[in-house]
Amino acid sequence: MILKPRLEDLKIIGFYLGKIILGLAMTMSIPILTGLFFREFNPVLDFLIGIEISVLLGLLLIKLCHTEKDLNWMQGMIVVSLSWIVAMFVGAIPLYLSGHWKSFLDACFDSMSGFATTGLALVQDLDHMSYTHNLWRHLIMFLGGQGIVVIALSFFVRGFSGAFKMYVGEAREEKILPNVVHSSRFIWLVSCVYLVLGTVALGITGIFGGMHPFNSFFHGACIFMTAFDTGGFSPQSQSILYYHSAAYETITVIIMVLGALNFKMHYHLWMGNRKEIFKDIETSTFFVTVLATFSIIIVGLTQIGTYPSIWVLFRKGFFQLISGHTGTGFQTLYPAQFLADWNHLAIVGLIMAMGLGGAVCSTTGAIKMLRIGIIFKAFKEDLKKIIMPEKALVIEKFHHVKEIFVEDKLVRSALIITIAYIILYVLGALVGMFYGYPFLSAFFESTSAAANVGLSCGITDAAMPAALKVTYMIQMWIGRLEFMSVFTILGFLIAIVKGK
Repeated sequence: MILKPRLEDLKIIGFYLGKIILGLAMTMSIPILTGLFFREFNPVLDFLIGIEISVLLGLLLIKLCHTEKDLNWMQGMIVVSLSWIVAMFVGAIPLYLSGHWKSFLDACFDSMSGFATTGLALVQDLDHMSYTHNLWRHLIMFLGGQGIVVIALSFFVRGFSGAFKMYVGEAREEKILPNVVHSSRFIWLVSCVYLVLGTVALGITGIFGGMHPFNSFFHGACIFMTAFDTGGFSPQSQSILYYHSAAYETITVIIMVLGALNFKMHYHLWMGNRKEIFKDIETSTFFVTVLATFSIIIVGLTQIGTYPSIWVLFRKGFFQLISGHTGTGFQTLYPAQFLADWNHLAIVGLIMAMGLGGAVCSTTGAIKMLRIGIIFKAFKEDLKKIIMPEKALVIEKFHHVKEIFVEDKLVRSALIITIAYIILYVLGALVGMFYGYPFLSAFFESTSAAANVGLSCGITDAAMPAALKVTYMIQMWIGRLEFMSVFTILGFLIAIVKGK
Protein backbone atom coordinates (compact mmCIF):
# COMPACT_ATOMS: atom_id res chain seq x y z
CA MET A 1 0.00 0.00 0.00
CA ILE A 2 1.29 3.48 -0.93
CA LEU A 3 1.08 5.96 1.95
CA LYS A 4 -0.23 9.41 1.10
CA PRO A 5 2.20 12.19 2.11
CA ARG A 6 1.15 14.14 5.19
CA LEU A 7 0.86 17.90 5.47
CA GLU A 8 3.91 17.76 7.76
CA ASP A 9 5.97 16.32 4.88
CA LEU A 10 5.04 19.26 2.67
CA LYS A 11 5.88 21.75 5.44
CA ILE A 12 9.33 20.27 6.02
CA ILE A 13 10.08 20.26 2.29
CA GLY A 14 8.83 23.85 1.91
CA PHE A 15 10.80 25.10 4.92
CA TYR A 16 14.19 23.82 3.76
CA LEU A 17 13.46 24.76 0.16
CA GLY A 18 12.82 28.31 1.38
CA LYS A 19 16.21 28.38 3.08
CA ILE A 20 17.98 27.29 -0.09
CA ILE A 21 16.11 29.94 -2.13
CA LEU A 22 17.32 32.61 0.32
CA GLY A 23 20.87 31.33 -0.16
CA LEU A 24 20.51 31.61 -3.92
CA ALA A 25 19.09 35.11 -3.56
CA MET A 26 22.16 36.20 -1.63
CA THR A 27 24.44 35.09 -4.46
CA MET A 28 22.82 37.75 -6.67
CA SER A 29 24.58 40.39 -4.58
CA ILE A 30 27.80 39.52 -6.46
CA PRO A 31 26.57 40.66 -9.91
CA ILE A 32 24.89 43.66 -8.25
CA LEU A 33 28.25 44.77 -6.85
CA THR A 34 29.84 44.10 -10.24
CA GLY A 35 27.20 46.23 -11.96
CA LEU A 36 27.76 49.10 -9.54
CA PHE A 37 31.50 48.90 -10.16
CA PHE A 38 31.00 49.10 -13.95
CA ARG A 39 28.20 51.68 -13.59
CA GLU A 40 25.82 49.30 -15.41
CA PHE A 41 22.71 50.53 -13.62
CA ASN A 42 20.06 48.88 -15.80
CA PRO A 43 21.57 45.41 -15.23
CA VAL A 44 21.73 46.20 -11.50
CA LEU A 45 17.98 46.83 -11.56
CA ASP A 46 17.47 43.44 -13.25
CA PHE A 47 19.23 41.74 -10.36
CA LEU A 48 17.47 43.80 -7.71
CA ILE A 49 14.18 42.58 -9.15
CA GLY A 50 15.52 39.02 -9.20
CA ILE A 51 16.77 39.18 -5.62
CA GLU A 52 13.52 40.74 -4.41
CA ILE A 53 11.38 38.00 -5.97
CA SER A 54 13.70 35.31 -4.60
CA VAL A 55 13.75 36.73 -1.06
CA LEU A 56 9.97 37.11 -1.00
CA LEU A 57 9.50 33.52 -2.19
CA GLY A 58 12.06 32.17 0.28
CA LEU A 59 10.64 34.06 3.26
CA LEU A 60 7.10 33.09 2.31
CA LEU A 61 8.00 29.39 2.28
CA ILE A 62 9.90 29.65 5.58
CA LYS A 63 7.02 31.51 7.25
CA LEU A 64 4.21 29.28 5.96
CA CYS A 65 6.11 26.02 6.42
CA HIS A 66 8.04 26.76 9.64
CA THR A 67 9.04 23.59 11.43
CA GLU A 68 11.64 22.37 13.90
CA LYS A 69 11.67 18.87 12.44
CA ASP A 70 14.55 17.40 10.47
CA LEU A 71 14.53 15.93 6.97
CA ASN A 72 14.15 12.22 6.32
CA TRP A 73 15.60 10.57 3.21
CA MET A 74 12.54 11.12 1.03
CA GLN A 75 12.17 14.76 2.05
CA GLY A 76 15.86 15.46 1.55
CA MET A 77 15.81 14.02 -1.96
CA ILE A 78 12.70 16.03 -2.87
CA VAL A 79 14.20 19.28 -1.54
CA VAL A 80 17.23 18.69 -3.77
CA SER A 81 15.11 17.98 -6.87
CA LEU A 82 12.93 21.03 -6.34
CA SER A 83 15.92 23.25 -5.50
CA TRP A 84 17.31 22.85 -9.00
CA ILE A 85 13.98 23.64 -10.63
CA VAL A 86 13.44 26.71 -8.46
CA ALA A 87 17.06 27.79 -9.07
CA MET A 88 16.38 27.60 -12.80
CA PHE A 89 13.41 30.00 -12.55
CA VAL A 90 15.12 32.35 -10.08
CA GLY A 91 18.35 32.45 -12.08
CA ALA A 92 16.45 33.13 -15.30
CA ILE A 93 14.76 36.32 -14.05
CA PRO A 94 17.71 38.74 -14.45
CA LEU A 95 18.78 36.96 -17.64
CA TYR A 96 15.40 37.46 -19.29
CA LEU A 97 15.22 41.10 -18.15
CA SER A 98 18.52 41.77 -19.93
CA GLY A 99 16.81 41.47 -23.33
CA HIS A 100 19.36 38.92 -24.62
CA TRP A 101 16.85 36.06 -24.65
CA LYS A 102 13.84 35.86 -26.95
CA SER A 103 11.54 34.35 -24.33
CA PHE A 104 11.47 33.45 -20.66
CA LEU A 105 11.63 29.78 -21.71
CA ASP A 106 14.95 30.49 -23.46
CA ALA A 107 16.25 32.24 -20.33
CA CYS A 108 15.16 29.23 -18.24
CA PHE A 109 16.95 26.95 -20.71
CA ASP A 110 20.22 28.82 -20.22
CA SER A 111 19.68 29.05 -16.47
CA MET A 112 19.19 25.28 -16.18
CA SER A 113 22.14 24.76 -18.53
CA GLY A 114 24.22 26.98 -16.25
CA PHE A 115 23.26 25.45 -12.91
CA ALA A 116 23.52 21.92 -14.36
CA THR A 117 26.96 22.83 -15.81
CA THR A 118 25.90 21.85 -19.31
CA GLY A 119 26.80 24.80 -21.53
CA LEU A 120 24.16 24.60 -24.26
CA ALA A 121 22.91 28.16 -24.80
CA LEU A 122 20.14 30.13 -26.52
CA VAL A 123 21.51 33.58 -25.67
CA GLN A 124 21.37 36.28 -28.38
CA ASP A 125 24.12 38.79 -29.16
CA LEU A 126 26.39 37.44 -26.44
CA ASP A 127 29.35 39.52 -27.62
CA HIS A 128 27.59 42.73 -26.53
CA MET A 129 26.26 41.55 -23.17
CA SER A 130 26.96 43.60 -20.03
CA TYR A 131 29.71 42.53 -17.64
CA THR A 132 27.04 42.11 -14.96
CA HIS A 133 24.89 39.61 -16.83
CA ASN A 134 27.90 37.82 -18.31
CA LEU A 135 29.36 37.32 -14.84
CA TRP A 136 26.02 35.88 -13.64
CA ARG A 137 26.00 33.33 -16.48
CA HIS A 138 29.39 32.05 -15.37
CA LEU A 139 28.70 32.39 -11.66
CA ILE A 140 25.61 30.16 -11.77
CA MET A 141 27.76 27.57 -13.52
CA PHE A 142 30.37 27.86 -10.78
CA LEU A 143 27.67 27.55 -8.12
CA GLY A 144 26.00 24.65 -9.90
CA GLY A 145 29.30 22.81 -10.24
CA GLN A 146 29.88 22.90 -6.50
CA GLY A 147 26.20 22.07 -5.99
CA ILE A 148 23.26 24.16 -4.84
CA VAL A 149 23.00 22.06 -1.68
CA VAL A 150 26.75 22.40 -1.10
CA ILE A 151 26.24 26.18 -1.12
CA ALA A 152 23.44 25.86 1.41
CA LEU A 153 25.39 23.49 3.66
CA SER A 154 28.48 25.69 3.49
CA PHE A 155 26.90 29.03 4.31
CA PHE A 156 23.16 29.00 5.00
CA VAL A 157 21.78 25.70 6.34
CA ARG A 158 23.61 24.42 9.41
CA GLY A 159 23.31 22.09 12.31
CA PHE A 160 20.83 19.40 11.24
CA SER A 161 21.29 15.69 10.67
CA GLY A 162 19.35 15.78 7.39
CA ALA A 163 22.30 17.52 5.72
CA PHE A 164 23.74 14.23 4.49
CA LYS A 165 20.43 13.28 2.87
CA MET A 166 20.50 16.48 0.80
CA TYR A 167 24.20 16.02 0.04
CA VAL A 168 23.60 12.50 -1.32
CA GLY A 169 20.53 13.66 -3.25
CA GLU A 170 22.78 15.99 -5.22
CA ALA A 171 24.75 13.00 -6.59
CA ARG A 172 27.59 13.28 -4.06
CA GLU A 173 27.45 10.00 -2.19
CA GLU A 174 31.04 10.29 -0.95
CA LYS A 175 31.95 12.39 2.07
CA ILE A 176 35.40 13.91 1.72
CA LEU A 177 35.58 14.61 5.45
CA PRO A 178 33.55 12.92 8.22
CA ASN A 179 31.14 15.86 8.44
CA VAL A 180 29.21 16.83 5.28
CA VAL A 181 29.31 20.53 6.16
CA HIS A 182 33.11 20.32 6.42
CA SER A 183 33.13 18.36 3.15
CA SER A 184 31.12 21.15 1.50
CA ARG A 185 33.49 23.80 2.79
CA PHE A 186 36.50 21.85 1.57
CA ILE A 187 34.92 21.74 -1.91
CA TRP A 188 34.63 25.52 -1.77
CA LEU A 189 38.20 25.92 -0.50
CA VAL A 190 39.59 23.84 -3.38
CA SER A 191 37.47 25.69 -5.91
CA CYS A 192 38.38 29.17 -4.68
CA VAL A 193 42.12 28.47 -4.49
CA TYR A 194 42.08 27.08 -8.01
CA LEU A 195 39.93 30.04 -9.09
CA VAL A 196 42.69 32.47 -8.12
CA LEU A 197 45.45 30.40 -9.72
CA GLY A 198 43.48 29.68 -12.88
CA THR A 199 42.37 33.27 -13.33
CA VAL A 200 45.95 34.51 -13.02
CA ALA A 201 47.25 31.91 -15.50
CA LEU A 202 44.52 32.61 -18.08
CA GLY A 203 44.71 36.37 -17.50
CA ILE A 204 48.45 36.55 -18.12
CA THR A 205 48.09 34.31 -21.20
CA GLY A 206 45.36 36.58 -22.53
CA ILE A 207 47.54 39.68 -22.05
CA PHE A 208 50.37 38.05 -24.01
CA GLY A 209 47.77 37.26 -26.66
CA GLY A 210 46.98 40.97 -27.06
CA MET A 211 43.93 41.40 -24.82
CA HIS A 212 43.41 44.44 -22.62
CA PRO A 213 44.60 43.53 -19.08
CA PHE A 214 41.23 44.10 -17.41
CA ASN A 215 39.29 42.17 -20.05
CA SER A 216 41.90 39.44 -19.97
CA PHE A 217 41.46 38.80 -16.25
CA PHE A 218 37.67 39.08 -16.48
CA HIS A 219 37.67 36.49 -19.25
CA GLY A 220 40.16 34.42 -17.27
CA ALA A 221 37.86 34.33 -14.24
CA CYS A 222 34.81 33.47 -16.37
CA ILE A 223 36.61 30.76 -18.33
CA PHE A 224 38.06 29.23 -15.17
CA MET A 225 34.65 29.08 -13.46
CA THR A 226 33.14 27.20 -16.36
CA ALA A 227 36.23 25.07 -17.12
CA PHE A 228 36.78 23.84 -13.55
CA ASP A 229 33.08 23.27 -13.10
CA THR A 230 33.02 21.54 -16.50
CA GLY A 231 30.26 23.81 -17.77
CA GLY A 232 31.23 25.42 -21.06
CA PHE A 233 29.73 28.91 -21.03
CA SER A 234 32.16 31.53 -22.31
CA PRO A 235 32.11 35.35 -22.49
CA GLN A 236 32.22 35.29 -26.31
CA SER A 237 30.01 33.52 -28.83
CA GLN A 238 33.03 31.81 -30.44
CA SER A 239 33.85 29.94 -27.21
CA ILE A 240 37.59 29.14 -26.84
CA LEU A 241 38.09 29.65 -30.58
CA TYR A 242 37.85 33.39 -29.82
CA TYR A 243 41.33 33.40 -28.22
CA HIS A 244 43.21 31.66 -31.09
CA SER A 245 45.89 30.54 -28.65
CA ALA A 246 47.42 27.10 -28.17
CA ALA A 247 48.67 28.18 -24.73
CA TYR A 248 45.17 29.27 -23.71
CA GLU A 249 43.76 25.94 -24.88
CA THR A 250 46.45 23.99 -22.99
CA ILE A 251 45.72 25.77 -19.71
CA THR A 252 42.01 25.24 -20.27
CA VAL A 253 42.55 21.50 -20.84
CA ILE A 254 44.45 21.25 -17.52
CA ILE A 255 41.62 23.05 -15.69
CA MET A 256 38.98 20.82 -17.31
CA VAL A 257 40.84 17.69 -16.20
CA LEU A 258 41.14 19.07 -12.65
CA GLY A 259 37.40 19.69 -12.66
CA ALA A 260 36.77 16.10 -13.74
CA LEU A 261 38.63 14.67 -10.72
CA ASN A 262 36.86 13.47 -7.60
CA PHE A 263 37.05 16.12 -4.85
CA LYS A 264 38.30 13.34 -2.58
CA MET A 265 41.22 12.96 -4.99
CA HIS A 266 41.90 16.68 -4.63
CA TYR A 267 41.95 16.17 -0.86
CA HIS A 268 44.59 13.44 -1.18
CA LEU A 269 46.65 15.57 -3.55
CA TRP A 270 46.48 18.51 -1.14
CA MET A 271 47.53 16.23 1.73
CA GLY A 272 50.59 15.16 -0.28
CA ASN A 273 49.35 11.67 -1.14
CA ARG A 274 50.12 11.98 -4.86
CA LYS A 275 50.45 8.21 -5.38
CA GLU A 276 46.69 7.97 -4.99
CA ILE A 277 46.14 9.42 -8.45
CA PHE A 278 47.94 6.43 -10.01
CA LYS A 279 46.25 3.81 -7.81
CA ASP A 280 42.62 4.92 -7.97
CA ILE A 281 40.29 3.07 -10.35
CA GLU A 282 38.68 6.32 -11.55
CA THR A 283 41.86 7.98 -12.79
CA SER A 284 43.13 4.78 -14.44
CA THR A 285 39.76 4.22 -16.12
CA PHE A 286 39.71 7.85 -17.24
CA PHE A 287 43.14 7.45 -18.85
CA VAL A 288 42.04 4.29 -20.69
CA THR A 289 38.76 5.74 -21.96
CA VAL A 290 40.44 8.98 -23.08
CA LEU A 291 43.01 6.95 -25.00
CA ALA A 292 40.34 4.71 -26.55
CA THR A 293 37.93 7.47 -27.61
CA PHE A 294 40.75 9.73 -28.84
CA SER A 295 42.03 6.86 -30.99
CA ILE A 296 38.59 6.54 -32.58
CA ILE A 297 38.47 10.28 -33.27
CA ILE A 298 41.99 10.31 -34.74
CA VAL A 299 41.23 7.36 -37.04
CA GLY A 300 38.01 9.06 -38.18
CA LEU A 301 39.66 12.41 -38.87
CA THR A 302 42.62 10.77 -40.59
CA GLN A 303 40.31 8.90 -42.96
CA ILE A 304 38.93 12.11 -44.45
CA GLY A 305 42.08 14.22 -44.14
CA THR A 306 40.28 17.25 -42.71
CA TYR A 307 43.44 18.40 -40.94
CA PRO A 308 46.55 17.76 -43.07
CA SER A 309 48.92 18.88 -40.31
CA ILE A 310 49.51 16.40 -37.45
CA TRP A 311 49.71 19.30 -34.99
CA VAL A 312 46.35 20.72 -36.09
CA LEU A 313 44.82 17.24 -36.09
CA PHE A 314 45.96 16.67 -32.51
CA ARG A 315 45.06 20.18 -31.37
CA LYS A 316 41.51 20.12 -32.76
CA GLY A 317 40.80 16.48 -31.98
CA PHE A 318 42.25 16.34 -28.47
CA PHE A 319 40.70 19.60 -27.27
CA GLN A 320 37.21 18.56 -28.39
CA LEU A 321 37.78 15.10 -26.88
CA ILE A 322 38.80 16.39 -23.43
CA SER A 323 36.06 19.01 -23.53
CA GLY A 324 33.51 16.27 -24.24
CA HIS A 325 34.91 13.62 -21.90
CA THR A 326 35.11 15.98 -18.93
CA GLY A 327 31.62 17.28 -19.70
CA THR A 328 32.80 20.84 -20.24
CA GLY A 329 31.56 21.77 -23.70
CA PHE A 330 34.16 24.31 -24.78
CA GLN A 331 34.67 24.31 -28.55
CA THR A 332 37.45 25.39 -30.86
CA LEU A 333 35.16 24.57 -33.78
CA TYR A 334 31.92 26.13 -34.91
CA PRO A 335 28.96 23.78 -34.25
CA ALA A 336 28.32 23.24 -37.97
CA GLN A 337 31.93 22.08 -38.45
CA PHE A 338 31.23 18.84 -36.57
CA LEU A 339 28.93 17.77 -39.39
CA ALA A 340 30.90 19.42 -42.20
CA ASP A 341 34.50 18.56 -41.22
CA TRP A 342 34.17 15.40 -39.08
CA ASN A 343 33.05 12.03 -40.39
CA HIS A 344 30.62 9.71 -38.59
CA LEU A 345 33.36 7.66 -36.94
CA ALA A 346 34.98 10.72 -35.33
CA ILE A 347 31.58 12.03 -34.17
CA VAL A 348 30.71 8.63 -32.66
CA GLY A 349 34.03 8.67 -30.77
CA LEU A 350 33.17 12.07 -29.36
CA ILE A 351 29.63 10.96 -28.43
CA MET A 352 31.12 7.99 -26.54
CA ALA A 353 33.45 10.33 -24.64
CA MET A 354 30.57 12.67 -23.76
CA GLY A 355 28.45 9.78 -22.54
CA LEU A 356 31.17 8.44 -20.22
CA GLY A 357 32.02 11.58 -18.22
CA GLY A 358 34.52 12.08 -15.40
CA ALA A 359 34.75 11.08 -11.73
CA VAL A 360 32.01 10.74 -9.13
CA CYS A 361 31.90 13.57 -6.58
CA SER A 362 33.27 15.93 -9.21
CA THR A 363 31.64 18.68 -11.26
CA THR A 364 31.03 16.42 -14.28
CA GLY A 365 27.87 14.65 -15.41
CA ALA A 366 27.27 11.43 -17.39
CA ILE A 367 27.87 7.81 -16.38
CA LYS A 368 31.16 8.42 -14.51
CA MET A 369 34.44 6.53 -14.42
CA LEU A 370 33.85 4.67 -11.15
CA ARG A 371 30.81 2.92 -12.60
CA ILE A 372 32.64 2.05 -15.83
CA GLY A 373 35.56 0.69 -13.78
CA ILE A 374 33.27 -1.42 -11.58
CA ILE A 375 31.45 -2.88 -14.59
CA PHE A 376 34.80 -3.76 -16.21
CA LYS A 377 36.00 -5.41 -12.99
CA ALA A 378 32.76 -7.43 -12.77
CA PHE A 379 33.19 -8.52 -16.38
CA LYS A 380 36.77 -9.52 -15.64
CA GLU A 381 35.63 -11.50 -12.58
CA ASP A 382 32.98 -13.39 -14.57
CA LEU A 383 35.49 -14.15 -17.31
CA LYS A 384 37.87 -15.63 -14.74
CA LYS A 385 35.06 -17.79 -13.34
CA ILE A 386 34.42 -19.23 -16.81
CA ILE A 387 38.09 -19.93 -17.53
CA MET A 388 39.19 -21.22 -14.11
CA PRO A 389 38.16 -24.54 -12.50
CA GLU A 390 34.73 -24.64 -10.84
CA LYS A 391 36.16 -24.97 -7.31
CA ALA A 392 38.48 -21.97 -7.74
CA LEU A 393 37.65 -18.99 -5.55
CA VAL A 394 37.63 -15.87 -7.73
CA ILE A 395 37.82 -12.52 -5.92
CA GLU A 396 38.13 -9.22 -7.74
CA LYS A 397 38.84 -5.91 -6.00
CA PHE A 398 39.72 -2.34 -6.90
CA HIS A 399 41.26 0.69 -5.25
CA HIS A 400 39.09 3.74 -4.67
CA VAL A 401 40.48 5.59 -1.64
CA LYS A 402 40.70 2.13 -0.06
CA GLU A 403 40.64 -1.48 -1.29
CA ILE A 404 37.07 -2.50 -2.18
CA PHE A 405 35.82 -5.95 -3.16
CA VAL A 406 33.58 -6.23 -6.22
CA GLU A 407 30.17 -7.20 -4.83
CA ASP A 408 26.87 -7.80 -6.61
CA LYS A 409 25.30 -4.77 -4.92
CA LEU A 410 28.00 -2.45 -6.30
CA VAL A 411 27.80 -3.92 -9.80
CA ARG A 412 23.99 -3.77 -9.83
CA SER A 413 24.00 -0.11 -8.79
CA ALA A 414 26.61 0.79 -11.42
CA LEU A 415 24.71 -1.06 -14.15
CA ILE A 416 21.35 0.50 -13.25
CA ILE A 417 22.67 4.06 -13.47
CA THR A 418 24.63 3.28 -16.65
CA ILE A 419 21.56 1.81 -18.35
CA ALA A 420 19.44 4.74 -17.13
CA TYR A 421 21.84 7.21 -18.75
CA ILE A 422 21.88 5.29 -22.04
CA ILE A 423 18.06 5.26 -22.06
CA LEU A 424 18.06 9.02 -21.36
CA TYR A 425 20.46 9.62 -24.27
CA VAL A 426 18.29 7.55 -26.62
CA LEU A 427 14.98 9.12 -25.54
CA GLY A 428 16.30 12.62 -26.22
CA ALA A 429 17.56 11.49 -29.62
CA LEU A 430 14.12 10.11 -30.46
CA VAL A 431 12.52 13.46 -29.63
CA GLY A 432 15.06 15.19 -31.87
CA MET A 433 14.33 12.74 -34.69
CA PHE A 434 10.59 13.35 -34.22
CA TYR A 435 11.25 16.99 -35.10
CA GLY A 436 13.12 16.02 -38.26
CA TYR A 437 16.79 16.03 -37.22
CA PRO A 438 19.07 13.21 -38.49
CA PHE A 439 19.77 10.40 -36.00
CA LEU A 440 23.47 11.13 -35.46
CA SER A 441 22.90 14.86 -34.94
CA ALA A 442 19.94 14.20 -32.62
CA PHE A 443 21.92 11.62 -30.64
CA PHE A 444 24.92 13.97 -30.39
CA GLU A 445 22.82 16.83 -29.00
CA SER A 446 20.80 14.58 -26.70
CA THR A 447 23.93 13.02 -25.20
CA SER A 448 25.43 16.48 -24.76
CA ALA A 449 22.35 17.67 -22.85
CA ALA A 450 21.79 14.55 -20.70
CA ALA A 451 25.50 14.15 -19.89
CA ASN A 452 25.73 17.88 -19.02
CA VAL A 453 28.40 18.51 -21.66
CA GLY A 454 27.37 21.45 -23.84
CA LEU A 455 29.02 20.61 -27.16
CA SER A 456 26.63 21.31 -30.01
CA CYS A 457 26.45 20.25 -33.63
CA GLY A 458 24.01 23.09 -34.38
CA ILE A 459 20.62 21.83 -33.19
CA THR A 460 20.53 23.97 -30.04
CA ASP A 461 19.18 27.28 -31.27
CA ALA A 462 16.52 29.76 -30.23
CA ALA A 463 14.49 28.70 -33.28
CA MET A 464 14.29 25.01 -32.33
CA PRO A 465 10.87 23.67 -31.20
CA ALA A 466 9.80 24.60 -27.66
CA ALA A 467 9.14 20.94 -26.83
CA LEU A 468 12.74 20.07 -27.74
CA LYS A 469 13.99 22.88 -25.49
CA VAL A 470 11.94 21.46 -22.61
CA THR A 471 13.23 17.96 -23.39
CA TYR A 472 16.84 19.11 -23.14
CA MET A 473 16.08 21.01 -19.93
CA ILE A 474 14.61 17.89 -18.35
CA GLN A 475 17.60 15.87 -19.53
CA MET A 476 20.01 18.40 -18.00
CA TRP A 477 18.11 18.29 -14.69
CA ILE A 478 17.92 14.50 -14.52
CA GLY A 479 21.50 14.03 -15.70
CA ARG A 480 22.91 16.44 -13.13
CA LEU A 481 21.10 14.78 -10.22
CA GLU A 482 21.83 11.25 -11.47
CA PHE A 483 18.24 10.00 -11.32
CA MET A 484 17.71 9.00 -7.67
CA SER A 485 16.37 12.29 -6.28
CA VAL A 486 14.33 12.74 -9.49
CA PHE A 487 12.84 9.24 -9.09
CA THR A 488 12.01 10.14 -5.49
CA ILE A 489 10.01 13.22 -6.45
CA LEU A 490 8.15 11.21 -9.11
CA GLY A 491 7.29 8.61 -6.48
CA PHE A 492 6.17 11.39 -4.14
CA LEU A 493 3.81 12.78 -6.77
CA ILE A 494 2.39 9.32 -7.43
CA ALA A 495 1.85 8.89 -3.68
CA ILE A 496 -0.06 12.19 -3.54
CA VAL A 497 -2.44 10.94 -6.26
CA LYS A 498 -2.73 7.25 -5.38
CA GLY A 499 -1.70 7.10 -1.74
CA LYS A 500 -4.06 6.18 1.07
